[in-house]
Amino acid sequence: MDSIEVYIEKNLSEKRRRHIYGVVSTAEKLAAKYGCDQEKARICALYHDMFRSTPAAVLNMYVKQLGLDPAFMDNANLAHGPIAARIMERDYGISDPDVLNAVRYHTTGREGMSLLEKVVYLADAIEPGREYPGVEPIRRQAEVSLDQACLLAMERSITYIEQRGLFLHEDTIKARNDLKKKGEINGL
Repeated sequence: MDSIEVYIEKNLSEKRRRHIYGVVSTAEKLAAKYGCDQEKARICALYHDMFRSTPAAVLNMYVKQLGLDPAFMDNANLAHGPIAARIMERDYGISDPDVLNAVRYHTTGREGMSLLEKVVYLADAIEPGREYPGVEPIRRQAEVSLDQACLLAMERSITYIEQRGLFLHEDTIKARNDLKKKGEINGL
């Protein structure tokens, strides 16, 4: 674990470091509340944004080198999670598929998200440094229902992306629809 913290200190801005450690704290709290492995949540939170501030040309090189979906080209927001997951496996020897998926899908979500994936997705959306319209209702919902909080965060994200005419990854739509379906089945 020390090596990722050294990487964070040496390579990321103060703002990005504050965000990462805010996600660490939030992920640990959510994990404790919802019965998720807190150490796995911490690991995911530390790695999730290790490439978020990386220049687009470097990210594009990784997309090609790692054989990732070409849709990630020139899209730092979508590329940084899948790249981090591959680098965690290749360079840091992390092989737990749940940990790798939680980092890979922390921006988009996906259909059939695990508990850990939901914890990391939500922690990234609501950590204390996040300030955007609609974050407070998501934070309040996180105290009541992890699934409903994730659903609110996804719906807000979809609206934001659509209003700006940005590329909306199909994983986000599938994740939102899956959570809606589960909520209907469970009477939420």
